[in-house]
Amino acid sequence: MLKLIKNISHKSGLSPGALVHIGEKKIEKVRIRLIDYDEQSFEEKDLENIQECFTCRDTQTVTWINIDGLHDIDIIADLGNNFGLHPLILEDILNTAQRPKMEDFENYLFTSLKMLTYNEREKQIQIEHVSIILGQNYVLSFQEGEGDVFEPVRERIRKSKVRIRRMGNDYLAYSLIDAVVDNYFLVIEKIGEQIEDMEDMLLSDPRSELLHDLHNIRRELIFLRKSILPLREIISYLERGESPLIQEKTYVFFKDLYDHTIQVMDTVESLRDMAASMQDVYLSSVSNRMNEVMKVLTIIATIFIPITFVAGIYGMNFELMPELSWPLCCSE
Repeated sequence: MLKLIKNISHKSGLSPGALVHIGEKKIEKVRIRLIDYDEQSFEEKDLENIQECFTCRDTQTVTWINIDGLHDIDIIADLGNNFGLHPLILEDILNTAQRPKMEDFENYLFTSLKMLTYNEREKQIQIEHVSIILGQNYVLSFQEGEGDVFEPVRERIRKSKVRIRRMGNDYLAYSLIDAVVDNYFLVIEKIGEQIEDMEDMLLSDPRSELLHDLHNIRRELIFLRKSILPLREIISYLERGESPLIQEKTYVFFKDLYDHTIQVMDTVESLRDMAASMQDVYLSSVSNRMNEVMKVLTIIATIFIPITFVAGIYGMNFELMPELSWPLCCSE
């Protein structure tokens, strides 16, 4: 079951910008991946230490640095110091309970959002905190663990003569956010299938276990709405083109991404309404089954009440009763 509220009490009393990792340690060793490209060249490699990527900050090519693992605070601090990131931004990167948001610091844009995947085996949503920083010639991305929805973006970058190789780092940032939003559709589709199957079962066999499953789905939908709703403000700001880091030719892609976000939000609201109505369906189904049981019991009671009445009367110990002298009653 998703945990909607994470424990951040151990940050109480610390100064603003204090670097404390809030969340689970999902991998043992932090993985640093570097992708550097332009229309003509491409380079991809894993780095042994964070210092190796510092020279890529001022290159003319597009540099994408991806960090898998947030538990090593020293790596995050070194990267932030070299790229001139504000301490409050580093604090938000390490805080996996951070609400999706965007901050404009003129020379870079910070975006935090939730990457959601669906676990087929456990039939539940898995969440990962993701932070993306768009700079002048670079994009930084931070994740809690390995395994993400960014692999299709990497595959496109590896190919030559594709749009992403001709576009700038702003298009790369768009592609990463778009990959996260597109994966929301897959998660919502799985939840929608669960709701449809559960609705059929509620009408045919409303068991008490279904009410527990329905409660879990409603919790997941609440978390989906909590993760997706702030994205409207984020994408709306990006598609308005108020940042000089976003080129004019990229605006149209952010406008399309905004439409996708609205579509996802509308679908989530529809599923929430369906889940809410399913509880009424469950109560109605249980009530109908109870009425059927009471109907059968009423018929049985109607049949046996007169018999019970007669047996109750003639089972009493009376001496003067007309029928006691009948031959049928006195025969041995």
